[in-house]
Amino acid sequence: MSAVNRRTRTGAWDRFVASDPGLLRLMAGLRTVGAIALTLVVLALLGTDVTHMVAGAMTAMVATFAIKEKETRDQAVTLALGLPVSLAAISLGALLHDRVVTGDVFFVALIFGAVYCRRFGDRATALGLIGFQVYFVSLFVGATGSALPELCLALTIAFGCSAVVRFAVVPETPERVLGRLRVAFRARLAQLVATQIELLDAVPDELEKVLDELRRGTARLHETALMIQDHLEEGTPDEATASLVQRRVADAEIAAERLGVLLLNARSAERADTLTLHLPHAPVPQTGTRIRPEDDATVTLRRDLRALHHLVAHPVAGDRGTALAHVRNRLLGYRDEDNLPRASLAVQDVFRGIGESARAVLGLRLALDGPQDESDDSPATTRSREEFDAEDIAIAGVEQIVEAADDEHTGLRRPTTRAAFQVAVGSTLAIVGGEFLSTQRWYWAVLTCWVVFLNTASTGEIMVKGYRRVLGTVLGVVAGVALAGLVGDHTWLAFALVLVLIFAMFFTAPLSYALMSFFVTAMLGLLYTLLNTYSLSVLWLRIEETALGAACGIIAAVLVLPVRTDRRTDELLSTVLARLADVVSASVEQLSGGPAADLLDKARDLDSALDDLRDSVQPLTHPITPLRDRRRTARYLVALLETTAYHARSLAATAELVPYSKTVAADPRLARAGRRIAHNLDVITAYVDEVKTGDEVRTGASIASMLEADGTGALRSGTVTFRVLRHLQRLDEGVVGLARPLGVPVEGRSPKRSG
Repeated sequence: MSAVNRRTRTGAWDRFVASDPGLLRLMAGLRTVGAIALTLVVLALLGTDVTHMVAGAMTAMVATFAIKEKETRDQAVTLALGLPVSLAAISLGALLHDRVVTGDVFFVALIFGAVYCRRFGDRATALGLIGFQVYFVSLFVGATGSALPELCLALTIAFGCSAVVRFAVVPETPERVLGRLRVAFRARLAQLVATQIELLDAVPDELEKVLDELRRGTARLHETALMIQDHLEEGTPDEATASLVQRRVADAEIAAERLGVLLLNARSAERADTLTLHLPHAPVPQTGTRIRPEDDATVTLRRDLRALHHLVAHPVAGDRGTALAHVRNRLLGYRDEDNLPRASLAVQDVFRGIGESARAVLGLRLALDGPQDESDDSPATTRSREEFDAEDIAIAGVEQIVEAADDEHTGLRRPTTRAAFQVAVGSTLAIVGGEFLSTQRWYWAVLTCWVVFLNTASTGEIMVKGYRRVLGTVLGVVAGVALAGLVGDHTWLAFALVLVLIFAMFFTAPLSYALMSFFVTAMLGLLYTLLNTYSLSVLWLRIEETALGAACGIIAAVLVLPVRTDRRTDELLSTVLARLADVVSASVEQLSGGPAADLLDKARDLDSALDDLRDSVQPLTHPITPLRDRRRTARYLVALLETTAYHARSLAATAELVPYSKTVAADPRLARAGRRIAHNLDVITAYVDEVKTGDEVRTGASIASMLEADGTGALRSGTVTFRVLRHLQRLDEGVVGLARPLGVPVEGRSPKRSG
């Protein structure tokens, strides 16, 4: 029974780790709540009144969440600099308490400076945020000159408690974060393989549900891979190690995604479109007869998928005996054509995918956990290790050259400068309008105007964020009313519930802005109770001020140096197309016998650009948008780009094998096949950039026909050309498919831009 309970607890923990990669949300919540709780305890022991305890608690929260640097030393420096900034802000807030006009002018100037200084990096961003938020605290608690000594003491204690919790109670180092992200990647990879097993056995009525889960699992794995990439530089001892881990994580991600595509294709009546895995609500492929539940090949396939899941989920620390080694050897054997079971070509492709996935898992273990026992290796395993050794030597020998990207925008076109002017104008409108609603709590409108501009880059994004802020506030007021009635005059119960709500706020912030706003507003209801200013009219005023602030932010975004959503998305789309062309061209060149290049960095640049585009089109795909046709077009376009990016990553992964593999040789014919794709990408990019070239997207014979027309004979299984043919063909089709929604001229067709 104890073993069963232990496995249950382990499984539940793995699911939680997978839901919060690196435990980043959990740690942020615990760190913030810990800092606030310690601040409250210290202030209570000193006999501080409730108003100053609230000020200290809010300052501790700001001092904790504002600092985003990854290195401990950098965090300490920023925290130390934040204290004088906060003392200056609270002092000015108190001294300007009775000077309304002067205080408002200073508040707008402070807001402008806090936004403008984001251009100078994380430290300047944190100090600007601390200055703004602490000045807001002075307005919230009604700070005056006579109360300034007690307030300064409360703020100093808050910063000290934040430091204690950050560096002693809940310490966070880049190495620890990276270690937890590795665990999360393994957990999410195991979940994805488990979903692929469900896909194998799903009956037609369940297929759509399993496909949705497969899409989510693939996206979540990709998200974790990008998070690992963001923490590699600080979390690894040197650049070569970082590059090695990055490469192995990418290999595992690509292999897992490819296995899902191959499984879907094997169980479909016809070759499945890769777009099915990237387009939500895409038509479910018709089930074919290539996989029969009781066939020997299907039974073997099910067994080996479960073995792959065990291989992924089994940590190296628990690797004892030879059973796991034999499982690994068997799966790696499928990389050899002679070891494939007798089955249809589509099912054999799945076995090949299992072999490549097992290889990726082995490479991931070698990169993350170092050398392992080789005494039970089969020839296939030995060959894989030799390939990894050759790649490792090549990675260590490549000099990494990183060029700082120049900011092409200057003056008012620089995002931080533009946002500073927009927020300043919006805040001025919010102050004026807020004063009409309430001369006491107008600052809520200013705060809303401030937050809707955080992490937004276009008018559409600001509109969506404002809508979510208002929605969360309305629902939070209802919760605030209920909680205020519950706590009554119980001060410490109110503080305890405030801590719970703050933890929930930070834990849910990356998932849902509306949910975070809900917890913030519910918490404010309790704070008003603590300050003896709670009433239904106050909470209703909170809704009015929030709506006003969101409206002022939207007006400023529309009228002051506006960035239209379509212009922003076109810029990001152009970047995605350019990076897609880089990956494809470099991969085809290496597959054709060209020099080795760092294809992984190019592929990750493509992924980052695609993520930026996906975030930018959210206003176009949001359920509240009235432009239904445009929403469908945007979703289709992003799904098509995700599909082409998948095939480009797979192409790059195969190309990286060529310089080191003993079995995969380059094929010069591929250079010709890549030229049409590169030409079409150049034409589409020029069209998006509104550069008139007069060129059209080319179509014609399939990639296979082009290669066979060279007179060198039919394509043979086992050659590099045979392995990448499907990816090249899908890339060619996907790039041509981009022309229709974008309205790019295609040979023999009339251009018509959708949406």
